[in-house]
Amino acid sequence: MTHEVQTEIAAELLDVRRVYHMGSSQVAALDGISHRFMRGEYWSIMGSSGSGKSTLLNILGCIDRPTEGEYMVGGNPVSSLDDNQLSELRGARLGFVFQSYNLIPQLDVLENILVPVMYRDEWPTWALDRAKELAERVGLGGRTGHRPPELSGGQQQRVAIARALINDPDLILADEATGNLDSKTAEEILEVFDELHAEGKTILLVTHENAVGQRAGRTLKLKDGRIEDVVENHS
Repeated sequence: MTHEVQTEIAAELLDVRRVYHMGSSQVAALDGISHRFMRGEYWSIMGSSGSGKSTLLNILGCIDRPTEGEYMVGGNPVSSLDDNQLSELRGARLGFVFQSYNLIPQLDVLENILVPVMYRDEWPTWALDRAKELAERVGLGGRTGHRPPELSGGQQQRVAIARALINDPDLILADEATGNLDSKTAEEILEVFDELHAEGKTILLVTHENAVGQRAGRTLKLKDGRIEDVVENHS
């Protein structure tokens, strides 16, 4: 029974601290964060500049490690993993969507979507078909041969979302995903997140915009590296 409950936890932070050394002083970017994100939930993570949002997302994405405390993905602690194992975990179970898209300009749409698969030891037989299916899914089925410089910002972000989905991740982590987009395009991207959530995906979205944050079912508010509030959003 305990195992069944554990599998419903997508990610869990247990008294996580992240301390940075700046000269002779120490700055606690995260100061004792404990929280569970359950499978299928849609969270926004909000707070003023310096509240710890980016640090938290980096730990959730296994890009950074806690100074103290434990971070668990799907019930499994990650502190004992070496850099190669962390890289494998990121590729297999985490999907990232960044404000600046982070696409490779020399690759076309299809190749960019396939980037997370390229790091596997063996090329999966399903990869190309799934990449084409995801390109269709985000409305770029007719532009798979185009490179990022030939696409609008909104189209590039759609490629980034498709890339995040290629490995069917447990967690989708989005960092200011609409920050570089006009309001109409931002709304279109948020509608894609709404659809993914409706399909059961777990989404954690860092944003500084209230209207964007309220699209999520719940909001985690940070202040000075601590959880200030947990808000249930009602549409």
